[in-house]
Amino acid sequence: MMKILLNAFLFLFSIFGFAQDKIISGTITSQNKTVEAVIITLNDGQKVTTSSTKGYYQFSNLANGKYEIIVSGVAYHSAKKNIIVGGKPTYTLNFDLTNFQNDLQEVVVTGTKTFKRKTNSSVIVNVLDSKTLENLQVCNLSEGLKFQPGLRVETDCQTCNYQQLRMNGLAGGYSQILINGRPIFSPLMGLYGMEQLPVNMIDRIEVVRGGGSSLYGSSAIGGTVNVITKIPTRDSFELNSFYQSLDGKSSDYMLNGNASFISKNRDAGVSLFMTHRERDFYDANGDNFSEIPYIENNSVGANLFFKPTDNQKLEISLSNLNEYRFGGEMVDKPAYLTQQSEERKHKIWLGSLDYQINFNDDKSSLITYAAWQNTDRTHYTGIIPDTEPELQNHLENPPYGVSDTQTVQGGLQFNYRVDHFLKGTNVFTVGSEYISDKVFDEIRSYNYEIDQHTKDWGSFLQSDWEILPSLNLLSGVRMDVHNLVDEVVFSPRLAMLYKLKESTQFRVSYGTGFRAPQAFDTDLHIAFAGGGVSRVVYDPNLIEERSKSWSASVNYDKATEKFIAGFTLEGFYTHLNDAFILENIGEDEFGQIFEKQNGDGATVQGVTLELRANYNKKVQLETGFTFQTSRFETAVKHIDGVAPTSDFLRTPDEYGFANLTINASERLKLNLNYVFTGTMKIAHFAGAINQTTDEFVNTKTFSEVNSKIVYNIPSKKYDMNFEIYGGLKNMLNQYQSDFDIGKNRDSNYVYGPSLPRTIFFGLKISRG
Repeated sequence: MMKILLNAFLFLFSIFGFAQDKIISGTITSQNKTVEAVIITLNDGQKVTTSSTKGYYQFSNLANGKYEIIVSGVAYHSAKKNIIVGGKPTYTLNFDLTNFQNDLQEVVVTGTKTFKRKTNSSVIVNVLDSKTLENLQVCNLSEGLKFQPGLRVETDCQTCNYQQLRMNGLAGGYSQILINGRPIFSPLMGLYGMEQLPVNMIDRIEVVRGGGSSLYGSSAIGGTVNVITKIPTRDSFELNSFYQSLDGKSSDYMLNGNASFISKNRDAGVSLFMTHRERDFYDANGDNFSEIPYIENNSVGANLFFKPTDNQKLEISLSNLNEYRFGGEMVDKPAYLTQQSEERKHKIWLGSLDYQINFNDDKSSLITYAAWQNTDRTHYTGIIPDTEPELQNHLENPPYGVSDTQTVQGGLQFNYRVDHFLKGTNVFTVGSEYISDKVFDEIRSYNYEIDQHTKDWGSFLQSDWEILPSLNLLSGVRMDVHNLVDEVVFSPRLAMLYKLKESTQFRVSYGTGFRAPQAFDTDLHIAFAGGGVSRVVYDPNLIEERSKSWSASVNYDKATEKFIAGFTLEGFYTHLNDAFILENIGEDEFGQIFEKQNGDGATVQGVTLELRANYNKKVQLETGFTFQTSRFETAVKHIDGVAPTSDFLRTPDEYGFANLTINASERLKLNLNYVFTGTMKIAHFAGAINQTTDEFVNTKTFSEVNSKIVYNIPSKKYDMNFEIYGGLKNMLNQYQSDFDIGKNRDSNYVYGPSLPRTIFFGLKISRG
């Protein structure tokens, strides 16, 4: 142990090590053609590189020993080889990706904050890549997350359609959404941000469910979603234009563009994206009030990297998202003159900067990072009164509001690998980060204001110990000093992985977490109910809630030359102490008031089953279904005058998805996917002409079936690829049929698929 501490001390004060001079290099091919821009990893992420335009890769400064090299890339099966480096200075190791290989070698980063092969991670990490998102014909992040095990995305407002993510039965505020590993997805972005992030800026999505994500601090009780944006790997461009018709009544048009450029020696590159979207109102029940709002979105962004030397890398990301959203009465009038409406204008900037240097023969690495988000919003939420003097006051002081949020994060992380740690290998990670989140939201006409500045200083220590090739122990603790929490919060986590041969992995984990008494996404939404607006206020004695989470899982995959199939079965249990609840405490002259309080506690528990199969990359099936219960220990009064309930509202006990892709030929591809949601309890307030009583409603189950067909036309003459596609969303048209009618509707009485039956078709042109 003293030797380990001495080495760590020396490395912190020196920025070099004793390099070795051994080299492993080779060429990546498929069907007798070189393959560029695939990822090559050495020893489970010890070193990572990509193949050049001629399929070449190289690892240098290697010591004598045994190495495992894995090659993986979109549209290719993964390949793995072992090599022993001894007396010679150079070694050649080529890969042919033509034949089927075990496609389980994805490298992920979210579970441990370090590169880790998926099957070697003690924490389950599910991955949704850009190719799958394209097959599913999703427009944005919220549509894509429906196809991840244990996740459910719901639409929560009939007027503005904000989206909420639920992980393992826990509401949106319990899930941490990261952009390139950084928690800059602000509470205000939590309302509409998942729909504002266009799909063409996303390279992949990594998901960690449950307490295993406590490494990321406050609000990661339910899990973590890491949105990793596209980085340049080769020269390419893509233009994708498509049109959707919502039930034959409304139009939705989207244009996406991507381009990337990389230097000849692959030490610098830039990736660009742009999106333009226009969607009309959709009125489901003919009352001239929209159920789906009008949207106009324009977004641009860039990711770039620069490698000054082989062991250094600088990455910069910058994006600008602009959206106009209007829902309610469908008339050509200013918002304050409509019978009822919500109007939103968002201007969002997102940015991050990461610098990494590897040294000591790549046993050590230092990462420094900074990230930033700023959202300016102007908004209107109102119902025009029927009587004087309320009408005159409304016209003189319409309920317009302003929002301004800024999130700033900075930190550093040091990784140190010990090759002979009690006969095993251990990667120690230590880091510290600071995050500042300012939230200001005001509507003076309603005497409504949220003005909050949260500050969190977090430090973390982690040991990722490979005790044996078949046994891995992940342990660590995070310490948070939060300005809204009286005490320092320590969040330990422990996870163990046992591998039975190459096909089976057993995992168990334990972790704790907390949520500070701060504003979350749904708290910032003002809903229509009972002829007025409902708002959330805070109990002055509100304290943080704490959690304890356990999970256990078995993962099995059987691979042959042309076929692979497997399953994952996971059980989870989370207990919340001092759980946040919303109690209906009455109403004022503007409408219903809900107070956020601490309840006695709550328990969420269940199982998630994943099934998957792939035959020769021709037919691929993925499914995930969750069965769970979510209950408060003490019943909560959601509606004044109606008996309280212990059930989590808007939380079904069963939900899941299935996704089938068929590559019928080199040119023809078919996709059929399915989303199921079981019955759930939701509140329904009186006020609309069709609803005369306040009550709880148990919804019916619903299924969303979607399809897509793609025909590919390559052009050797123009060195481009043309793709024609079309399909049908919500084929069974199980869209909600009992919406409230008129301006006094309960806007939160909404459930079911986000779209009615929708036909779409489009054209994609690409090169590279």
